[in-house]
Amino acid sequence: MATLLLCIIYLAFISLGLPDSILGSAWPVMSLDFDVPLHFAGLVSAAITIGTVVSSLFSNRVVRRLGTGPVTLISVAMTAAGLLGFSLMPHFYWFFIFALPLGLGGGAIDTVLNNYVALHYKARHMNWLHCFWGVGAGLSPVIMAGFIALGNFWREGYRTIAAVQWGVVIILAATLFLWKKVAANREEALPDGPPKGLSKAGPWYYVFAIPGVKAALLGFFSYVSLESILNVWGPTYLVMRKGVGAETAAGWLSLYFVSLTAGRFISGLVSGLLSNKALIFVSCGFAALGIVFLALPLPLYFSFAAFILLGVGYAPIFPSMLHETPRRFGAAVSQNIMGYQFAASYIGASLTPIFAGLLIARVSMTLYPFLLVVFLALLVGSSAYIVMLEKQKKLRATV
Repeated sequence: MATLLLCIIYLAFISLGLPDSILGSAWPVMSLDFDVPLHFAGLVSAAITIGTVVSSLFSNRVVRRLGTGPVTLISVAMTAAGLLGFSLMPHFYWFFIFALPLGLGGGAIDTVLNNYVALHYKARHMNWLHCFWGVGAGLSPVIMAGFIALGNFWREGYRTIAAVQWGVVIILAATLFLWKKVAANREEALPDGPPKGLSKAGPWYYVFAIPGVKAALLGFFSYVSLESILNVWGPTYLVMRKGVGAETAAGWLSLYFVSLTAGRFISGLVSGLLSNKALIFVSCGFAALGIVFLALPLPLYFSFAAFILLGVGYAPIFPSMLHETPRRFGAAVSQNIMGYQFAASYIGASLTPIFAGLLIARVSMTLYPFLLVVFLALLVGSSAYIVMLEKQKKLRATV
């Protein structure tokens, strides 16, 4: 029964990945249809991000009231409704209406399911969960590209992906009973309310009062910030500093995503041999080597290898940090902390590429590798600080 439920969770995470990459694929055509500048895509992305941050912060309250299964069902339905709305809207400004359910639903799925898997399944399943996200994120551009090739039918592309989402909704509704059955078989009950000794404080205060939480948030912010500036500015760096053609640079970035997805599958296999903490630090070592290959004036094949190293190296870090959350801070507060961690991640994904772009424009593109180093150093430093607290047995002292 637990295995069947895990398959349903994997399916839900494929559906989570589907909307994440569709906007970029369709926007060149959509912007022409709506007669708006290309950079307006950033406004849509920001609107979606606001929804994800809000739902992440309130995920603890919602899941305690409704339960993980119903929240997942409602959230996927919201993303399906948002995608269908995108396919029907008559004017660009309707984007901001339909971005709300898309962002709220996506943020809730991400936060709630990651916490559920962190609590109830082994580390390899967390890595494979994010591998399945990569399947969804890679599938939607292929679907959209096919409809655009037929005659710029981007609306049909959105409808098709929305139909897939509604299919997932039907499956989730039909298997909703599994969540209760699996919970009953485990005979597990998570504590209600805040940790002992912090019960009089408000939710915001007691979460941040737990030792190590601030460092964890910095770690998530740093991880996603590095990943975001790699995605946004990596190809430009290759073109401007390495002399690579734009088409080749785009291909090397796609290689990074392939390496990231494959790396998460592989890390799931080796997670039984290495702890989450060990995987994080070993992976940071691979990422550091990739940054060195990018920064130094080496032959081009080193830059090619850099994107593979960064993809494989970065693959286990995010799932491992998520899986460590209930082990670091305790099951009673893991859902609440998970929400704050995802909020920090979404903020990093939204703001850091903008900050990096302004800094590069004012200084030089040569600054790009140093930005990667700064965020990797913050990630390593915050992770090392939490390990130090664990050794001093301070992390769970208040839980």
